Amino acid sequence: TDREVFEKAAGARAEFVLMAKGEVRRRESVNKEIPTGEVEVYVSDLRVLAKSQTPPFEITDQTNVKEELRLKYRYLDLRRPDLQRNIMIRSRVATMVRQFLADEGFLEIETPTLIKSTPEGARDYLVPSRVHPGEFYALPQSPQLLKQLLMCSGMDRYFQLARCYRDEDLRADRQPEFTQIDMELSFVDVEDVLEVNERLLKKLFKEICNFDVQTPILRMTWREAMDRFGSDKPDMRFGMELKNVSDVVKDCEFVVFKSALENGGSVRGINADGQAGMPRKKIDALVEYAKGFGAKGLAYLAIHEDGSYKCSFGKFMKQEELDALVKAMDGKPGDLLFFAADKDKVVFDVLGNLRLEIARQLDLLKKDDFKFLWVTEFPLLEYSEEEGRYVAMHHPFTMPMEEDLPLIDTDPGAVRAKAYDIVLNGTELG
Repeated sequence: TDREVFEKAAGARAEFVLMAKGEVRRRESVNKEIPTGEVEVYVSDLRVLAKSQTPPFEITDQTNVKEELRLKYRYLDLRRPDLQRNIMIRSRVATMVRQFLADEGFLEIETPTLIKSTPEGARDYLVPSRVHPGEFYALPQSPQLLKQLLMCSGMDRYFQLARCYRDEDLRADRQPEFTQIDMELSFVDVEDVLEVNERLLKKLFKEICNFDVQTPILRMTWREAMDRFGSDKPDMRFGMELKNVSDVVKDCEFVVFKSALENGGSVRGINADGQAGMPRKKIDALVEYAKGFGAKGLAYLAIHEDGSYKCSFGKFMKQEELDALVKAMDGKPGDLLFFAADKDKVVFDVLGNLRLEIARQLDLLKKDDFKFLWVTEFPLLEYSEEEGRYVAMHHPFTMPMEEDLPLIDTDPGAVRAKAYDIVLNGTELG
C-alpha cells in the first residue's frame, strides 16, 4: 500500500541503495537545478537493497573536507561528481591522443620500468634486486634513453603514455609518480616537433573544452620571457610586465639600488594598475611574500590621484629622479609601483611571483581563458654554485643551437639549446 511504501521511504538515509518501481510523470513543481527536474516517479513498490552507515562526509561536488579524511575514504571520495568527471576526461584524452598519434604514424611502444639509473634532474626510486644481491634497479624518471635506443633501431616515430617516477619532495604540481605523453621522432628539427604537438593540443582542447586554440601558437624566447615576466613559464592572461629601470636609477643615491647595480644585478619594477589605494597592511604582506623568494625587501611608490607620491624610498632620491622613474614605469595617478633590486635571478623570481600573487588577489586569472605559449631558446647550461661547474639547465639530452656551437668552450653560459616548453596559463605543460 501507499502507506507501507511511505514508511519505508521515511526510513531511508543518505547512501542507502533503493529499488523503486512506479510511474514516471511530469513534475508539478519543476526544479531546473537538477537533471531530472521536470519528472518524478510515483512509487508503487519500494525495496531497500542495502543500508548504509552515515558517511563520513557528504558525497557532493564542492567539498572542504580535510584531505586526510578524503584519502582514508578514497572509495567514497572518488564517487564525487567532479572527481568522476576528471577521471572520465582523462580517459577521453588518452583515447584521443592514441588515435591522433597512431594516425600520424607513431608506434605505441612500452619501455621497461626496471632500468639502470640515468642522469636526470631528480632522485631515482630504487628497487633492490634479488638475483644480484646488493645491486639495484632504478625506476625511470622518463623513458629518455630507451626511446633514443628505439630511434637508433629505426622505429622512426614512437609514443607512450609513460609512467615516470621521481623521488622528490611533494609540491602542488609534483607527485612521486605521474603519466606523461612521451614521444620521439627521427630526422626532424624543432619545427616538426612543435607542429605535430600544436595540432594535438588544438584537437584536444576543441574536443574536450570546446576551445579553439589559435595556431601557430605564440612563441617567445626564454630571455624575453624572463625580461618581461620574470618566469620561464609566464602567465599571459594579464599584463603587469616587468620593466628594467637600471639605467634610470644608476646615478641615484638610494643604497639598495646602488649596491645591486654595483654587484652586477639590476633594478626592475612592476606596475599594479590602479592599486595606489592598497592599504599598508596589504603592502606589508606582499613585502613578506617577496622575502620568501629571496628579496631582502621591496621598494614601492604609490601615485595619488593629485599626482603626488607616497614612496618608501622617497627621501633617498631627488624629485626629478622619482619623476623619471615613474615615467619609465608608465605610472599614472592611481597606480602602485613595486621595485626589486638584486642579482637578476632573485629579481626575476621575486617580481615574477609577485605579479602572480597580485593577480590572484585582484582576481585577474580567468579559469576558462587558455593562453598558450612556446618558450624557446633555453640556455643549454647554468652555473651551479654548489658544484662549482656548469650543469644542464633542462636535461643533458639537449642539442645546442648550431650558431652557438663556437661558444661552447669560451662562453658556455651563453649557449642556447634547442629546448622548448609549451606553457599554459603559467603552468609548464610539456
